[in-house]
Amino acid sequence: LNELEKRKVVEHNALIQSVAKMQKTALKMFELAVSCIDTENLPENNTVYLSKKELFSFFEVSSSSKHSQFKEAIEIMQKQAYFKIKSNKKLGIEYESIVPIPYVKWNDYNDEVTIQFSEHIMPYLINLKSEFTQYKISELQKLNSKYSIILYRWLSMNYNQYEHYSNKGGRRAEQVESYRNPSISVKELRTITDTVNEYKEIYDFEKRVLKNAIEEINAHTSFNVSYEKIKKGRSIDSIVFHIEKKRKADDNSYKLEDQAYIEDKKAKEETEKDLYTEAMQSPYTKLLSENMLLFPNDFMDIKTMAGLQKNVYPLYDELKELKGLNGVKDHLSYVSSKQETYSKRNITKYLKKAIEQYLPTVKRQDL
Repeated sequence: LNELEKRKVVEHNALIQSVAKMQKTALKMFELAVSCIDTENLPENNTVYLSKKELFSFFEVSSSSKHSQFKEAIEIMQKQAYFKIKSNKKLGIEYESIVPIPYVKWNDYNDEVTIQFSEHIMPYLINLKSEFTQYKISELQKLNSKYSIILYRWLSMNYNQYEHYSNKGGRRAEQVESYRNPSISVKELRTITDTVNEYKEIYDFEKRVLKNAIEEINAHTSFNVSYEKIKKGRSIDSIVFHIEKKRKADDNSYKLEDQAYIEDKKAKEETEKDLYTEAMQSPYTKLLSENMLLFPNDFMDIKTMAGLQKNVYPLYDELKELKGLNGVKDHLSYVSSKQETYSKRNITKYLKKAIEQYLPTVKRQDL
């Protein structure tokens, strides 16, 4: 199952909030197929290949008699399973019904199952720039009810946004918190779990749909979830979920590819480039070079120059305010004369320490 451990499902949020008109097996099969899409190298003809071995291990099917049941399940999925996707268009709300997997080829003589996605579902699975959710396919493996899967996807959608905005900023604190404690009306929850006409009594709905799903999610995924019922008048109007992430010892594994992390890294690199450009134009860079405190190799190093611009040059500005540019020059020629004591490896750290020790004395003299 190591192969499965690495694979992710990436879906547009509209698909996660859609109504899955299908049974548990079909929904799980769809999710497994989605995890085979490599978003870097898009599948030709919208086709992915699954191995039966992987299929059976994912569904924990062992005996050969079950294989035929399985084939039936796949056929049912093809003919009957569809998503009802709601989108807000300019003219109002629009619904699409999409049979996600119209073609499956399965044979008895080899291990391969060919799955072709509908062209209509593809926009919800590829080229997603924003408003998408991702999670590991292995998270769904042990979920045994359709409601657990639907709810897990919805909770992931919210928690992904919580992680994204916690790392990236751009939302007020209480808004970020609300992604970790998302609220949904009972009406909407009935819609996405496709139980509008079932379990009419809220007591029944809670027991069959909510409680069981939350128990499964807590037992088998990386979430710990609790919920509270919010009343309006005498009836229960909405549910607020509280999502915590279980921390595993090796929980660094997925963090690296996390969208928020990637974007964060990009932003840092952009900032670094800007700082580097500023540093190369700064008069302080010229002074450091004249005092043999910077060398050609340093100029080539984005990190070093960005570090100076961010952490050292503002302190030189302070000194300049107090003593003029000549004061900075004097400081640097003094540092230069002492410089054999520092390790050439981290010039930024060395210069920062020197100016930090020197500034207070200048300020005292100034008083």
